[in-house]
Amino acid sequence: MARSLSLACVWILAILCYAVPYWVLDDLNTWYGSFLFWTVTGVLVIVCNVIATRDFKEQDR
Repeated sequence: MARSLSLACVWILAILCYAVPYWVLDDLNTWYGSFLFWTVTGVLVIVCNVIATRDFKEQDR
């Protein structure tokens, strides 16, 4: 359940990565608004990927 939820969050964040810069930050003329958005989004994607892959185990062959 946590894996599918975190993967869904990654997809939502990917959609936001297209929507926010062109809609929300469109009138912002400074760089730090965009920098803050990309920093927070990057950290959230990393956290979601860690949650999605924490149950992965190496298989013996």
